[in-house]
Amino acid sequence: MKLGFVSAVFGDQSFEEVVDFASEAGFACVEMMCWPKGKAERRYAGVTHVDVTDLDGGKAGAVTAYCAERKVSISGLGYYPNPLTDDREQSAVFVDHIKKVIDASALLGIGVMNTFIGREHTKSVDYNFDRFREVWPSIVKHAEQKSVKIGIENCPMFFSKDEWPGGKNLASNPAMWRRMFEAVPSASFGLNYDPSHLVWQHMDYIAPIYEFRDRIFHVHLKDAKVIKDKLDQVGIMALPHEYHTPKLPGLGDGNWGRFFSALSDTGYKGAAVVELEDRAYEGTLASRKNGLLQSRNFLAQFIVSL
Repeated sequence: MKLGFVSAVFGDQSFEEVVDFASEAGFACVEMMCWPKGKAERRYAGVTHVDVTDLDGGKAGAVTAYCAERKVSISGLGYYPNPLTDDREQSAVFVDHIKKVIDASALLGIGVMNTFIGREHTKSVDYNFDRFREVWPSIVKHAEQKSVKIGIENCPMFFSKDEWPGGKNLASNPAMWRRMFEAVPSASFGLNYDPSHLVWQHMDYIAPIYEFRDRIFHVHLKDAKVIKDKLDQVGIMALPHEYHTPKLPGLGDGNWGRFFSALSDTGYKGAAVVELEDRAYEGTLASRKNGLLQSRNFLAQFIVSL
């Protein structure tokens, strides 16, 4: 298992600076963000550390060489839009860029790209699943042709008023994963598994590791703290940020010993990357780096790649 981090937290740093920090701090890998260059549409979006829009053999070679020189690998390429939006023109733009990220992952020899399924948040699950069957088979077919695995993160994307009431990512629970994998049974289609989103939804985050052991292609390491006093006031129908907060691994409600025990039981040997969204560590570049170093030190008891 390789320990790394998600590059989104370093939106103000260059690709080289991100790799340099990973190397100096002893991280084995980084999930590199690949948004189209432009204005971010939400927090942690719009970060471009590998520009896939004009990536060619020469540029890919330079990326690979820089990582190799510093002994840091790229665990996956990340791009997390909403391809199931009812704005068909915007959906087509998102799908096109997802395919470009898949192409880049193949060109760079990475073999993994991570994203969201998407969801039209004002519509029913059944409506969105029909859209899923329209949009996703061609994306997965493209990934198969490029020998790239797609890891779908299980974040509900339900944190702000414009994501109410359904959230903007259909793939938020095991029931939906079963339905998705039955409809698109490709071995190239799986999960970028983040236990924190199951924690704050009051769900079992260990059992799915065993059930979906063959579908977990990439892992995000993030904790979550449910604030019971606030939950008692607003209930589970409130916006989730009203009663929970993302935390560094070890600072929330997750049992990381049980989590890594399950990963080792199932033989997982892929990347496990810290996704820093803990507001207590976001104030400055130094505090973000310190948050990752603190996470590295905590996780060293479970991952020996350090």
